[in-house]
Amino acid sequence: MDIQIEDRLPFKLVRLSGDVDLHSSPRAREAILNALKLKMPLLVELSAVSYMDSSGVASLVEGYQTARKQGLEFGLVAVAQSAMNVLKLARLDKVFPIYDSLDEII
Repeated sequence: MDIQIEDRLPFKLVRLSGDVDLHSSPRAREAILNALKLKMPLLVELSAVSYMDSSGVASLVEGYQTARKQGLEFGLVAVAQSAMNVLKLARLDKVFPIYDSLDEII
């Protein structure tokens, strides 16, 4: 898994790519939670995620819950079909704000 973090004002953007699984999800979780410490709204782009398991989903859920507690926006952007299938299975596609592209938000 690769992680890139960018400023896309007014948001912080965390781009995840590759497999977000039991092995790599702790790094995804850390990147998401560290980005939220900056007290900026957060977007997580998943367009290049080839595989996501439940531990990856748990990292997203923890980020979402942390953002809500801090009164910050949290959303998912350009979700790859492989990740969307997992989110739909868990019915989280109805929980997370999901955007087709950055242009839709910024």
